Amino acid sequence: MALPRLSLKRCFLYVVCLTGMLLVLVNVRQKGIWPGIRSSNEQLQPAKIVTENIKMKPLSQPAKPVTKAKKVSRVQLRPVLRKFPVEVLNTTGILNAIESIIDINDPLKKPWYMKGGLKRPIPAARSRRTGRRLARLWPEEDPHDDRVTNQLMFLPPEYNKSSPDIRFKKIYIPHGMNDAKSGPDLFFQQGCPVNTCMITRDNPNDADLILFKDYVTHVGRRNPNQVWMLYFLECPYHTQSVKSAIVNWTATYRRDSDIVAPYERWQYYNPKIMQIQQNFNYAANKTKKVAWFVSNCHPRNHRMQYAKELSKHIQVDIYGACGTLRCSRTQSQACFDMLDADYKFYLAFENSNCRDYITEKFFVNGLGHNVLPIVMGAHPTDYARSAPYRSYIHVDEFESPRELAEYLHRLDNDDELYNSYFKWKGTGEFINTYFWCRVCAMLHDERRKPKHYKDVNEWWRGDGVCAANSWRELDHLRDT
Repeated sequence: MALPRLSLKRCFLYVVCLTGMLLVLVNVRQKGIWPGIRSSNEQLQPAKIVTENIKMKPLSQPAKPVTKAKKVSRVQLRPVLRKFPVEVLNTTGILNAIESIIDINDPLKKPWYMKGGLKRPIPAARSRRTGRRLARLWPEEDPHDDRVTNQLMFLPPEYNKSSPDIRFKKIYIPHGMNDAKSGPDLFFQQGCPVNTCMITRDNPNDADLILFKDYVTHVGRRNPNQVWMLYFLECPYHTQSVKSAIVNWTATYRRDSDIVAPYERWQYYNPKIMQIQQNFNYAANKTKKVAWFVSNCHPRNHRMQYAKELSKHIQVDIYGACGTLRCSRTQSQACFDMLDADYKFYLAFENSNCRDYITEKFFVNGLGHNVLPIVMGAHPTDYARSAPYRSYIHVDEFESPRELAEYLHRLDNDDELYNSYFKWKGTGEFINTYFWCRVCAMLHDERRKPKHYKDVNEWWRGDGVCAANSWRELDHLRDT
């Protein structure tokens, strides 16, 4: 039988069909392969900035129309970023596998630790190959993130709080922390997902964990399976050295602590949406430039000298013992109302320049009000990780107070540019980090590896942890 003749047209159709089938197969295969690759690579990509309308509650004074200005390039917005390598994108949450898009309108899809959230954790998944839990809870498991939300959403794989055989973990506190009353009530009152723990003030030998606040005291013979945790909230300059003590865990504001205890913790509703358009003019009717509430006049980081030099080039009003103006602490709300109404900038200067040391001076006094904070304290990259995107100005972005003042004058004369620093509002919220809940959950992590700090003093106050002057100078010395 003669073979059918293949016309040119038929050959072309065969080639088209075969090509189409190959494209479909490749596309299907890519969809199965790429998500696993992108999950580790996408965390390094910049977050997308989108704009949406959001209604903001105005202040008592009427808002004036935002003045039109020429479009400003990123280089113009941050004139010295090319001179100082600052990571300007906030990475908090982007590197966290648990954090994803949060439906703020559905309490059942909003994590329990956020305002109005009802979503509770489920038992942690295990690796099919090794059997280990997949949640990243400890610094060595995720050195790029503070792991706060991972710990908040951690439920041990086989945890059953209602089991009659479950043993309550005992946390012994030898001194301080008087608000933590003896017994298990604290963990139930806070609604901890893992609540089978109890506070004790006696019998340290029976404790699973001993929590030393600020300093280590002698508590007798040490149980070999016991965890000793050091809890610091002040910076290294204001804490004691720890001698002859084997510390297993640390609980501090530092991101590389085992249990990170920040002054505040920001979380986006959607890590890819870091700015939204505002319908409020934050510059409206403000006639004064820079304000500062301060009482410690001689800190280690020379912040007073910087402020005085800055005042030679722009108005700086200093309230309190270190300045000429007064605003009583007993009327703090009236002071902050004045700040919101009259001033455009606020000096959120810490008393020490130490890694990750960012306190209420920034989060409460600064971001908690309608002013633009100017910060000094932690390294610029630490602010970039911890603060909402473009919500502040770091002094080390500028070579001198004079250069900073020039930029502040520019913001003062350009409402549109000034208001661009408030587009973070409405993109997320400051969450409750539930310290005790996380401590209890971590004690129930049966898969944790035994660890201790070879020299906790070196970790806490070693080279590069704090800068005597500016981080700019310290980084320059390292580079030379």
